[in-house]
Amino acid sequence: MLWAMELRSLEYFVAVADERSFTRAAQLCHVTQSTISAQISGLEKQLGEPLFDRSGREVGLTEGGQVLLPYARRCLAAAADARAEFSARAGLERGELRIGTGGGVEHTAIPELLGRLHRERPGIDIHLVEATSGPLLDLLLQGRLHAAVIARPVEALPPTVTAAPLFTGRLVAAFDPAVYRLDEPVSLAELAGHPVISYPTTSALRTRLDAAARDQGVTLAVNYVANDVRLQTAFAREGVGVAVSLGADPALGDLRGLAVRSISPAVPIEKILVWRTDIVACAPLRAFLALWNEWSTDDERRSA
Repeated sequence: MLWAMELRSLEYFVAVADERSFTRAAQLCHVTQSTISAQISGLEKQLGEPLFDRSGREVGLTEGGQVLLPYARRCLAAAADARAEFSARAGLERGELRIGTGGGVEHTAIPELLGRLHRERPGIDIHLVEATSGPLLDLLLQGRLHAAVIARPVEALPPTVTAAPLFTGRLVAAFDPAVYRLDEPVSLAELAGHPVISYPTTSALRTRLDAAARDQGVTLAVNYVANDVRLQTAFAREGVGVAVSLGADPALGDLRGLAVRSISPAVPIEKILVWRTDIVACAPLRAFLALWNEWSTDDERRSA
């Protein structure tokens, strides 16, 4: 029966699903493989169908396993948050903060705030995930992250998600001036005539760029895809294309022979901190948001 399901069984199920191996899952959970296998077999018996396809070299999820996986993740995340909440009520401040971020935030307050949280709340474990904006927002909505730093997407955020501004910037073009003759500013129509180096389609920065190009009636040929601006500029130095990158990214501080031009029309970018408001914020997230609010107030005072 579903209500008799144990969290430990779900923990082992998620580990096998992520590792695609009973052996690696057992190592991850610090138990024997036979223990993992017995728990999974018991779970399959409870649910009345197999959860894994064991016929290949790697273990794969069956249709039933794919259905269970998001529920299992949410159950485990909720249990962890509940433990953290009751630790906070007892004055112990334990638990974990699961936060995601993309690249280009090295110069922002995020590293400083996570460092403060680590020093001032040593009982809170910080788990940082790096990805592009689209996957990070999905992880937040699935309950696998408490908060994330993303580029604001073209479409509106879901109503269950709130956002706070981190910084704004614009996309710029970086290129080898010996290979490409581009005036200031570079039009999107002109960029459409050259190979482009830019972000993957899962990045909100790329979504903004593509939307701006469509508005101008052009299509950009993004031949080289990299989320790391250091790699984008490395390709640009080889003369293989024009890098279109976030101008505020620290990697553009090291140009070494590259020219940088603004883009016309401008493609504005806003980096934001997002978290869900349809559920009660767990104690570790509240601790982080308290530091965030303190920083935001100080930043506003400095800017006044």
